[in-house]
Amino acid sequence: MGKFLLMLVFAFTIFSCGTDTDAGEFVVGSDYLALSNKVVMVDTVTVEMSTINFDSLVTSGQSRILIGNYDDPIFGKVKSNAYFQLSGSSYALNNSGSDTEAVNFVFDSISMILKYDNYYYGDTTQVQKFDIHRLTQKVKPNTDDDSFYNNSTLTYSDESLGTISYKPRPIEKDSINIRMDDAFGEALFQKIKKREITDFDNFKEYLKGLVLVPSTSSSSSMIGFSSSTSKVRLYYSKYQADTEADSFYIDFLMSNAATQFNSISSDKTGTLIQNLPVSTQRLSSTLTNKQGFIQSGTGVACRIDFPNIKQLKSISSNGAIVDAQLFIKPINNSYSDKYPLADSLKVYVGDNLNRISGSLQNAAGSAVYGILNKKTDEFNENLGYTIPLGNFLQKEMLKASDSRSALILTLPGISKSVNRIVLGDQKHPDNKIQIKVYYISY
Repeated sequence: MGKFLLMLVFAFTIFSCGTDTDAGEFVVGSDYLALSNKVVMVDTVTVEMSTINFDSLVTSGQSRILIGNYDDPIFGKVKSNAYFQLSGSSYALNNSGSDTEAVNFVFDSISMILKYDNYYYGDTTQVQKFDIHRLTQKVKPNTDDDSFYNNSTLTYSDESLGTISYKPRPIEKDSINIRMDDAFGEALFQKIKKREITDFDNFKEYLKGLVLVPSTSSSSSMIGFSSSTSKVRLYYSKYQADTEADSFYIDFLMSNAATQFNSISSDKTGTLIQNLPVSTQRLSSTLTNKQGFIQSGTGVACRIDFPNIKQLKSISSNGAIVDAQLFIKPINNSYSDKYPLADSLKVYVGDNLNRISGSLQNAAGSAVYGILNKKTDEFNENLGYTIPLGNFLQKEMLKASDSRSALILTLPGISKSVNRIVLGDQKHPDNKIQIKVYYISY
């Protein structure tokens, strides 16, 4: 054991680079066997890439109203409808309770105020348009876990209660204001004035909820609004003889995050991933132009397999993987100011059916991420994500069973954004995966 610890101290001062083959299986060559009690660096381990699609993602409880649609040049048509239930800050007009006094209150207007949360994706220089519709179905999940998903939908009326066409300014401005239908506002006001609505139960029976639906013809971006600070505001006034009218309002809030969700869909027709299989299967990068794909919101993820990792045990009768680095590169011209690269990748461990068992962890039990190297060079050779995976590969190499785990890559904010990325596989001509495995024999 003391000899092993001593070697670890000098592990990265002595190494050899494997050059046998990069055509598939890792082959143990004589150069490796000649190094006794040393660390070798192997860069010919086979790495397989594929694209998978999660069955669904929980989008309720994310505190973000995500609204918009756009035509992605790689991922197809992407769209998000935002559903929510409202609750009143009050269900009474500002009076002393006198019916005589209530006669003097009149409806003025009703508006939806949406507060930007600074998230945006796509082309915000183009006009975005969306409409507000009234739900005809209760905001109640049809599952046993009380959650709504990216593929959840609720029925709504065809009639628009309000529409807006605007150029998004998610960084420069605080909010947008959508004037809503006066007849809708007047009817709600009268229900409160006549005390037909006095509490939340009365209110949600009358108004089940609302949905924001983007125009399919004019929108070219996705915009995020804060559900915790957005609201519908009903304005009314009190008139008295020979005095100026007093103005009041009632706010209807989206305060219950569990009943606000985004229905995020995509039409992949005509894309390289239009034939994505069911969630338990995978689409090999050999069928997608040597590329793997990730998109938040729609559940597209990239899977990485190491089918021959156990062959490393052939280097010596006693040995261990002391470190490993996977370097994954985004495809040239697949990213831009409209579709920026994320600063990191989230890395999970999955089984042969793409079921996630947990986050990738290092030997200390801390979660491991893929970190973007932003250092620029003439040919973008240094641009990519580094994932340390020595602890993972060591466990895979020592497994007694034939079962194998894989890495599943996603982007941060998978349930409340639509960011995406395209990655090159081990055979890609320009943006090839690189792997370095450091193995010590003792």
